[in-house]
Formats: sequence, structure tokens, C-alpha cells
Amino acid sequence: MKNLRNSVSLIGRLGQDPELKDLSSGKTVATFSIATSESYYNSRGERIEDTQWHNIVAWGKPGEIAAQYLKKGQEVAIEGKLIHRSYETGKGEKKQITEININSILMLGGKKSA
Repeated sequence: MKNLRNSVSLIGRLGQDPELKDLSSGKTVATFSIATSESYYNSRGERIEDTQWHNIVAWGKPGEIAAQYLKKGQEVAIEGKLIHRSYETGKGEKKQITEININSILMLGGKKSA
């Protein structure tokens, strides 16, 4: 059985095209977000759609592939692990962020039609 201690698997749609960066260390990283949605009916019978946004980080080859082939609206399956980190803004504010550092990505379908 694979390691389940810090494992995330999601299927969602890209919120924007991946942004690829070449770092001074020689590594490459792509960042993008995906939305996952589920719907339910409330007590009044109204359909409610709940959408969650997830920040995705893809290092190296997976990032290069994501930047080359993925576009906003495309459905993907990702697998990776949760990363929590903090940073300080230029104004000295401390921020915390949760990201999914992916190990693999699978392109599932074309762009969602409007």
C-alpha cells in the first residue's frame, strides 16, 4: 500500500494557465490553481454549489509539462502532498499559505465549454 500519511488526490479544473518560472538555482517550477466543486440541496430544496480552490505547485518535469499542455478550464487529476508555509510580504506582513506539491498529473478532458 502506498504511503497515505500526507497524500492528496483531486480532480478539478484549472483556474488559470500555469505560470512557469526558472529559478536561480536552475530548477523550474509551475504554479496554478484548480477548483473542485460539489453540489447539494439545502433544507429549502435549493441547489447549492460549493467550490474550493487549491494552489498547485509542480517542480521540474511535471511543471514543464503542465506549463506546456495545460490551459485554463481544463480538467485534471493531480496527486501530491500538502505543504503549509509562511512568508513575509514587502510590507512586513506575515502570511500563511497551503499548497499541493504534486507528484503526478493526468489530463482528463478538454476545456469546459461556456
